[in-house]
Amino acid sequence: MTSSVATFKLHPPVQPPHLLTRPRLLRRLDAATEPVVVLSAPAGAGKTVLLTEWAQGLAARGECAWLSLDAYDNAPGRLWSCILRAVHHVRPNLPGRLDSDGWTVDAWIEEILPGLVTGLGGEEPLTLILDGLESITDADAVRSLADFLTRLPPGFRVVLSTRHIPGSPLPTLRARGLTAELTLHELAFTPEETQAVLTGLLGSAPTEDASRSLYEATEGWAAGLCIMGRTLARPANEAATEGNLARGGQAVTEYLATEVLDRLTAEQRRFLLRTSVLDELSAGPCQALAGDRAGVLLRELARTVQLLVPVAADPSVYRHHPGLSALLSDVLGSEGSDTVVSLHRSAAQWYSRRGETTAAVRHWTLGGAESAAVASVLDGWEKAVSAGRGAQVSQWLDLLPPRTVAADARLCVVAAMAALSGDAPETARRWLDVARLRQTGSETVGEGGTVSDAAAVAQVVACCLKGEMLTAGRLGEAAVAGTLPLTAWRALACTARGAALLWTRRYEEAEALLAEATRDAHAAGHGLALVRALGLRTLCALLAGRHELARVLSDEALEAVESVGLGRHFVSVAAYVGRAVLLLEEGETEEAERVLAGAEAVLAGSPRTGGEPHVRALCHFTRSRLESARRNTDAAREAREAAERAAARCEAPGVLTDLLGRTGGDTVRAPAAPRPQDLSVGERRVLRALCGPLTLREIASELYVSHNTVKTQVRAIFRKLDAHDRGGAVARARECGVL
Repeated sequence: MTSSVATFKLHPPVQPPHLLTRPRLLRRLDAATEPVVVLSAPAGAGKTVLLTEWAQGLAARGECAWLSLDAYDNAPGRLWSCILRAVHHVRPNLPGRLDSDGWTVDAWIEEILPGLVTGLGGEEPLTLILDGLESITDADAVRSLADFLTRLPPGFRVVLSTRHIPGSPLPTLRARGLTAELTLHELAFTPEETQAVLTGLLGSAPTEDASRSLYEATEGWAAGLCIMGRTLARPANEAATEGNLARGGQAVTEYLATEVLDRLTAEQRRFLLRTSVLDELSAGPCQALAGDRAGVLLRELARTVQLLVPVAADPSVYRHHPGLSALLSDVLGSEGSDTVVSLHRSAAQWYSRRGETTAAVRHWTLGGAESAAVASVLDGWEKAVSAGRGAQVSQWLDLLPPRTVAADARLCVVAAMAALSGDAPETARRWLDVARLRQTGSETVGEGGTVSDAAAVAQVVACCLKGEMLTAGRLGEAAVAGTLPLTAWRALACTARGAALLWTRRYEEAEALLAEATRDAHAAGHGLALVRALGLRTLCALLAGRHELARVLSDEALEAVESVGLGRHFVSVAAYVGRAVLLLEEGETEEAERVLAGAEAVLAGSPRTGGEPHVRALCHFTRSRLESARRNTDAAREAREAAERAAARCEAPGVLTDLLGRTGGDTVRAPAAPRPQDLSVGERRVLRALCGPLTLREIASELYVSHNTVKTQVRAIFRKLDAHDRGGAVARARECGVL
């Protein structure tokens, strides 16, 4: 093993100009106590520059041997000849038997490896830096290096720099806690470091916008930053700046073509080009575009190129680094537009089959197939809106050309429904105006609804969200008549009409319509309508004094909220408020506070009206009652004033007028004092038990009745005594002579 090694391979390369010292990473390397340190990042990430700077400051921790590896070293004999030469360069007194000629597996196991481990032990600390480890792919060479790394003597450290994510023995070393790692994420320049690099390259500090845009374009990738920064140095004018940016982008593309694309196999290159149209790379869509081996190639390139960046939400899914994306787009474009169009359409077909509408619409549009993109939207919008994902539907529509949406009455209705799901009734009304102008016949939208009937339903829902209940009641009757039973449109129409009846005190009619809405929403699988209908039914039962029904409906409403995942959507507020009122009437003020706070959090998070103003007003009114029960007069007054402001926005406050009238002035108006005969025999027995420490369940056991019976009697006691908790009920009873 005496073959010559070029001297330049044994020294760090010359530092580039405008080198930015990186104390953050130098400290990280200094702090590493593990025997193996791995720097794994793509070409141009700054690995060699960092290690060059770090190696110059190693005096306090021992000597440093450097070896730059290349493809000529990709054989075990050559590799170990180079490593031994690098070590001898700083430790010339190593035993001569380490220089035995000829490398074989037997010689390695029996002589070279034991002699190397023994010879390096017991000396002063020594660090060996192997730069360019990605060049070593020979199986015997890789295996021998793994043998050595797992048997390092004390005081000897190895630093590996590679463009690949290393294989064996890194997982084993990692499991033993014997390796420290720096990846692209750690090596990337921070925004502050980016500003410093550009200042050094330009000779003066760049504008904040320029620094931010370059950072976002490169994601802190060192080579991209330096190339772009140099091309931007001292531009003469705005036109020159734009030209320099274009030249910088071209320079980055050429760098990546040389350092990445040109080093790939034909199969790998084809894979990257064909999948470059994808926003995210996973096995499924890649196979649709690049063949059955796509999954294998994706994993292979993610390990070796490292400009395929794992997506945070799913490490098995990748995206292109912006620099690589620009290169692949340029190369693919040079092959002709037909190729690009064909790839987009193939991707769209795959995503359509999987029901991934956002990606399907994007690729159909980029592939010039607008009709297919429209069909994808029309196929998927109702399910998305029913699940409260109106913003997602709006995103689909934004991917289409604006003229396409505005020219199609069906899409205008879809846009209106997406806006209503997002609590934007004014936006919905504008789209409905366009839909009326574009309507051409009996086109259908959604399940079982013509454009005109669907627009009528959407108009009624918009009236509810604006607090226009008289208008909603007037239009709602025709909207209900124009829809088919067991469809989402009927569920939405009945819910809107039922809400109008509820707030105008027509409780029996409201319950009938809302029950029909519940049935239709169940049948159509429309979660949004189901949650809203059940929540409003709970409020309807409470306002009508049917507390047992309200409890049953409240349980159903909250179960629906949980099952369809609409806990943060404004339609859930009615369900939360209904439960809070029930808890308040049962004297469970702490639990009522928790539930009511949830409703208020949803209202606070709503960017616009937070649902119909009537529900918002009732939420504030319930807060006022809760604070009154706590004897917090100021908070109760503030909540009541908020309820009054919300009610003032309503076209017809209806029942809100009655509720707020009970709390006129600064304090609650005292009702007429109850008489002993106002309470039933069972209620008086429970009232006497409330004076003691027993829980409701324990009282039920003492009186030989069910827990539900006691709860019903307690609610009746609270209502008749106008009390909010058991202590208040007992005090009120004594005050009135009932006890």
